[in-house]
Amino acid sequence: MSTLTVWITGASSGIGTALAKEWSSRGANIILSGRDEGRLAEVAEALATETLILPFDVRDEAALAEATRKAVQWNGNVDVFVANAGVSQRSQALHTDMQVYREIIDIDLTAQIAATQALLPHMAERGSGKFVFISSVAGKVGVPMRTAYSAAKFGLIGYADALRAEMSVKGVDVHVIAPGSIKTDVSRNALTADGSKRGKSDNVIDNGIPPAEAATTMIDAIEASQREIIIARGAEEAMAEMRRTPDALFDQVAALVAGGYMEQMEAEGAE
Repeated sequence: MSTLTVWITGASSGIGTALAKEWSSRGANIILSGRDEGRLAEVAEALATETLILPFDVRDEAALAEATRKAVQWNGNVDVFVANAGVSQRSQALHTDMQVYREIIDIDLTAQIAATQALLPHMAERGSGKFVFISSVAGKVGVPMRTAYSAAKFGLIGYADALRAEMSVKGVDVHVIAPGSIKTDVSRNALTADGSKRGKSDNVIDNGIPPAEAATTMIDAIEASQREIIIARGAEEAMAEMRRTPDALFDQVAALVAGGYMEQMEAEGAE
């Protein structure tokens, strides 16, 4: 069996770093992407397996295209792609500048779609692979002070669910992860009403699930072929579970694809 190659964006800290370390401990080769090459190099030094550092801004589509080419060329394939890059928010909608909405949605949604679209032909041609989208409990339940963030993370789940249905007949798996409070710098790096960084954390984040523990649970669930994965505790877990999409619904939509739904729609569109 060939060694798994896992490509992770937003890999320089938090969940991305934890996933890189856990997958590496399980024998996977890791591609690390993010904007800070120095921090990515520090992560690479801590890994036990082969690594490739591909630094770029997820909003730079030319850089993304070149990174995708290099990622595929490195070992001849990318088995798992983790769309993890993102930024959160801490501001009331009433006071938030529209540019904050544009920036968060661009980073957390549009750029993640662009990254997936760039790699999609590779996995479709191979007939195998996994896309993993790091959404949020705030992508299942609207959370105050996070209207832009929730909008982006809800959108990411919608894209992932539709993509899953389309790829269900091509051997490519799609997983959505909805973390709650994980002990990272997500709150400290969150954007405020004017677009500046918040610069301080929340108690709920500081007391959240350790990233290493969260990463282990995430990868275990991916290996168990779970399509929607909730990583949370207490009230956050309860709220997300209330909004969980039933597997029967995923199966029903996939059955439409297997039954020729897409071909029918394309034929009708051509008339």
